[in-house]
Amino acid sequence: MTRLPSADRRVLLVQAAIRVIARRGVAGATTRAIVAEAGMSLASFHYAFRSHAEMMQEVVAFVVDAEIASVFESLRLGSDIRHALRAGLGAYLDYVIADPGHEQVMQELVHYALRTPGLERLAAEQYDAYREGVTKVLVEGAAVSNSEWTLPVADVARLVVTITDGVTLAWLADRDTAAAERVLDFAADSLAALARPALARTRETTR
Repeated sequence: MTRLPSADRRVLLVQAAIRVIARRGVAGATTRAIVAEAGMSLASFHYAFRSHAEMMQEVVAFVVDAEIASVFESLRLGSDIRHALRAGLGAYLDYVIADPGHEQVMQELVHYALRTPGLERLAAEQYDAYREGVTKVLVEGAAVSNSEWTLPVADVARLVVTITDGVTLAWLADRDTAAAERVLDFAADSLAALARPALARTRETTR
């Protein structure tokens, strides 16, 4: 373990932190608990991270990146905007269902950060990361469907994050996948109404 590159150590520690938080909550995810879970020493932790807070930021980035990657994989060239949206939302729900622990960790992190002096910014950074990732998906979704947004894409991204947040919490509480799918159907319909055909591209294709 001492010969692992720093980047590999970071990934293993982040994955260990996610498992510990899922079982014991953020308060139980001490540095000692995390290194024990990862099978490393405290020295290994400090070789990879400058602080516990820096590692928590990496946890947020790790999960958000995985969520966004799962959504991007669902986008298909030529899909209309409604189908592109529904496919993306469905891919996100599939991610939640496949590994609920990741989403429980993210919920834990938000509330822990808001309650802990000095860590409040972590909660804001988490939602900044969500909106940034969703913005990229919306831009790509519009591109593959030859559409454009009638509202600023940042505002649409905020709507999407609000919707997925609610769906995630409800599913974690009741595990009612059919109900979550119905909500996402309605969300795709509503969000698609905020888009229109991309006029410039339409003109180019009709020349």
